[in-house]
Amino acid sequence: MHRRVAHVLLFGIGLALGVGVAVPAYIQSEAGPYLFTALEDTPTSTVAMVLGASVVRGEPSPVLRERALGALALYRAGKVQKILVSGDDSIAGFDEVSPVRRLLQDEGVEDEDIFLDHAGFDTYSSMYRAREVFVVEDIIIVTQAFHLPRAVFLARSLGLNATGFATPDPTYMFENRVREWGASLKAVLDITFSKVPKYLGPQFPIGGDGTETWD
Repeated sequence: MHRRVAHVLLFGIGLALGVGVAVPAYIQSEAGPYLFTALEDTPTSTVAMVLGASVVRGEPSPVLRERALGALALYRAGKVQKILVSGDDSIAGFDEVSPVRRLLQDEGVEDEDIFLDHAGFDTYSSMYRAREVFVVEDIIIVTQAFHLPRAVFLARSLGLNATGFATPDPTYMFENRVREWGASLKAVLDITFSKVPKYLGPQFPIGGDGTETWD
């Protein structure tokens, strides 16, 4: 009996490890051709998406600031016409999007070119809402390299013509890479079961005036 239990446990552990390796590898293979690190190599698109990250005393964290600066570089180079800032604004005093909007404004981005998604609670929701709420068809996703394959995989699985632009990782936290294993499995499950985000709401087409999304 004990030997049988041990065999079952070993099988379960081996299966979990196999899935943990296979899923991120699959996501990387699917997204790989659409990932870029050099500005000049990145294709043009309608909009750059800044994915949310933490804020520190009302200012973008180093990780979030690099994402914002990446989108700014794309905008200044004429690679995109609009910037969509997606993040979590669900808790009073915690706002991932407005600090990025202020940074972009300070750097000269036209107000009407900045769109805010206050309900980008996770990467899947950000991509789903980009399609359904902001009527986005083509997009450059801006985030760090550890996060980018999953983000592009999700976007393309939802029908967006998505590429990714990798930004520097100022912290290089090992736990972020570990967390990606679980997040990758969740991404595949969300796509498989066609998850619908909790919040959708009215449409704000990306070709319009971004200031309508600020409140």
